[in-house]
Amino acid sequence: MSEMHHEKPESQEDAPLFGLLAEYNTPGELLLASQKVRDAGFTRWDTFTPFPVHGMDRAMGIKMTRLPWLVLGAAFTGLILATWFQWWTNAVDYPWIVSGKPFWSLPANIPIMFEVTVLFAGITAMVGMLVMNGLPQPAHPLDLKRRFARATDDKFFLLVEARDPRFDEVSTRSLLEKSHPAALEDVPEDRTTSAQIPTGLIYGLIVLTAVAVVPFALFAKARTTKSQNTRIHAIADMDSQPKFKTQRENLIFADGRSMREPVAGTVAQGQLRDDDALYLGKVNGAWARTFPSQVTPTAELMDRGEQRFGIYCAPCHGQSGEGDGMVHLRASKLGQGWVPPSNIHQQYIREQPVGQLFNTITHGIRSMPGYGPQISAEDRWAIILYLRALEKSRAANLGELTAEQRQNLK
Repeated sequence: MSEMHHEKPESQEDAPLFGLLAEYNTPGELLLASQKVRDAGFTRWDTFTPFPVHGMDRAMGIKMTRLPWLVLGAAFTGLILATWFQWWTNAVDYPWIVSGKPFWSLPANIPIMFEVTVLFAGITAMVGMLVMNGLPQPAHPLDLKRRFARATDDKFFLLVEARDPRFDEVSTRSLLEKSHPAALEDVPEDRTTSAQIPTGLIYGLIVLTAVAVVPFALFAKARTTKSQNTRIHAIADMDSQPKFKTQRENLIFADGRSMREPVAGTVAQGQLRDDDALYLGKVNGAWARTFPSQVTPTAELMDRGEQRFGIYCAPCHGQSGEGDGMVHLRASKLGQGWVPPSNIHQQYIREQPVGQLFNTITHGIRSMPGYGPQISAEDRWAIILYLRALEKSRAANLGELTAEQRQNLK
């Protein structure tokens, strides 16, 4: 029968020396001791304090770390990647016309550029700090020193490691004793804590990694499959809140409708429309041919009309009103039965009363939607004023010009 041998664990008393630990009562004493150790040429030593001590970096002779340069490089990398990716997706890979806006505009992309810059810098700062400090350390010889537990409370410590090239137990002990520590003791190597990662931790990480893949697999499945059921939202947002949308059934009311009619005989505050000329574009039931008394044609009103025209009308009708807006150009290119918008310079439109134009903007016509809910009545009249100016620019009568204007034409 073969004999089996089991190696006996080395006791802590037999462990080799890891270093010398000196304890001090005040930060001033620690600063003076650090200067002595620094001047002696030691390189493998450190200090431990319950709070940051001003001047400790200088006392220890700590040089500038490379971490800020790493963080700066990572920040620039994040900035460049975010800028390039947004440019590539919006202007190259999937260009999309939105009301004539440019495919690429720096101000619109600044939020993502800022966030990715901060993300890369933050992750690099954290990982770089851990790597450059040799962290994390699952175990350390100081963990076995009861005295050292007060390093986070009210005591100050200095540790000189035995692996330092200048370390000599006798001379180093003498140097630390001259700094008048409250206590000085040996720190042996840790021979009681296993250097192996616990088996339970390894299996736990494997299980956690496997479980972490499940949500991403479900996300991928949801993106590639179709279902009659509403998707499950991990965080309830606007489209999953309890509400009744337009034209939906609502059994709370007797008529079963979610949209409620105004109470009979009442008018919502600010919604009184008792002037047909201003709000309907009619006078005595006929289309108004002049602007309402509340609307005074001025240069300011013309500028307002030009601004509103550029927002609501130009995408289809074009800046000059010839029906060549960006929406029309895009729809014509797709070729899906698009009905072209009207050219406002056509004679039948120039001859329409201003009240009829007001009604068209309010309620729409043919494929043009109504803009009454979006544009106030005053702004609709401002648009009509600018519209008349556009028409005049193409169909003005020579007799309407002054003598000076006629001379300029010559």
